[in-house]
Amino acid sequence: MNAAADRALAAHGQGLVHVYRSEGADVTALRGVDLEVARGETLALLGPSGSGKSTLLSLLAGLFRPTAGRLVVEGRDLVRAAERERAALRARHVGVVLQSPGRNLLPYANALENLGFVQRTSGRGRAARRRRARELLGLVGLGDAGPKSMQALSGGEQQRLAVAVALCNEPRLLLADEPTSQLDEDNSGRVAELLRGVNRQLGTTIVVVTHDPMVGAVMGRTLTLAAGQVVGGVGPRDGAR
Repeated sequence: MNAAADRALAAHGQGLVHVYRSEGADVTALRGVDLEVARGETLALLGPSGSGKSTLLSLLAGLFRPTAGRLVVEGRDLVRAAERERAALRARHVGVVLQSPGRNLLPYANALENLGFVQRTSGRGRAARRRRARELLGLVGLGDAGPKSMQALSGGEQQRLAVAVALCNEPRLLLADEPTSQLDEDNSGRVAELLRGVNRQLGTTIVVVTHDPMVGAVMGRTLTLAAGQVVGGVGPRDGAR
């Protein structure tokens, strides 16, 4: 695929291999995965534990480089990019929601302060950062939660706040790793619909790792992994991106 085609996609991977190296034994998490993610689509990565889903998401986030293969995210070659460039990509163009809400949020800060902290390098003034924070709290259904501490928010509210934090700097691509794994059915449904709503309202491309059928059902397309390889996929579904 040429550079122009790469720019037309949110993400494009070819022959992705990733090996976790340790003194005892090397573990191959991905074995020649090919992936294309169109701009504006929603994609769920499915598969059993240990299938390589979270590893693939981490590569898309630039958290580490693939051992082999080619990977371009938002027009940037993440195989060649230095850590500084990959960190800049996450700061400006790729939002990441980690599996546990506590890993996404500052436990000693309230909701507004969490949203302000992540905007510290955005170039916005204090008033603009506060406006952006309030807009996002409204978007995720937490309009009155600004002064609340993390301890005062339920697990579902914390996860919705984590999505808001990931959206602060208006990323083109949102990556979420098991965003409903610690939630009950009602809150899982709210988070799943929130992700679809973000896609519909903002046009954000979304890739989510999940075991939750409810989340998979609202995404426009699914890709199933097993033992580090792609073994199936569904989509795009009618009426979904």
